[in-house]
Amino acid sequence: MIEGSLYNAPKNLLKDKVILVTGGGSGIGRQAGLTFSAFGAEVILLGKNFSNLNETYSLFEKNNLKKPILQAIDFETAEEEDFKKISEAVLKEFGKLDGLLNNASILGTKTSIQNYDIKEWRRVSKINFESSLLLTRSLLPVLLIPDNSSIAFTSSGVGRKGKAYWGAYAISKFATEGLVQILSEELEKTSGIRVNAINPGAVRTKMRAEAYPAEDPNTLKNPKEIMNAYLFLMGIDSLGITGKSIEAQ
Repeated sequence: MIEGSLYNAPKNLLKDKVILVTGGGSGIGRQAGLTFSAFGAEVILLGKNFSNLNETYSLFEKNNLKKPILQAIDFETAEEEDFKKISEAVLKEFGKLDGLLNNASILGTKTSIQNYDIKEWRRVSKINFESSLLLTRSLLPVLLIPDNSSIAFTSSGVGRKGKAYWGAYAISKFATEGLVQILSEELEKTSGIRVNAINPGAVRTKMRAEAYPAEDPNTLKNPKEIMNAYLFLMGIDSLGITGKSIEAQ
């Protein structure tokens, strides 16, 4: 595994890059969008609803960053045709896509596999894995246009080593890690697309608070403090690195 937390990004790292971020309405996705923009990128933010996306938009304005494009889409109900329309819109607006951060996820229920509600299991799998797969597949044509581009998936430590009671969430992250390995190998010799995973570690987010309600959030890093790894994978210094798991801290 590669340690991405040590990376020191140059200020113009993402100049003229177009990057799409899912889960852009809060947490790591929101901060990634802000960070990518601060380093020069044009940013497209996908999120479940416009309420959270508009809050993110306000932060772009507050920080005098170039305004992002917002797209509300519910990963629980979205189908392949919805993702193809996003790809078509990206092509029409920008003519290419340089980076994709698949970050949208939900925790689901922390309970034993024996007691896990199957409808909830399918919901977690759809949002965390299947929709990210469909979006990625739909965006491959625009990711192929630049000489090099980057696909990154936010993964998790429980997607590398199973942990009791993490059920559908952990298994969706195991699937994500597998997708990174397979897709990177398929694309490595036929394109300039690199595909990697990022383990953010323990970060001060709403999802973390849901998973560990008794934990003191002040003992955790905030999303801004783990952005070095995300910048590394989206920038030119990660050329030639594909099929890997990156540690954000």
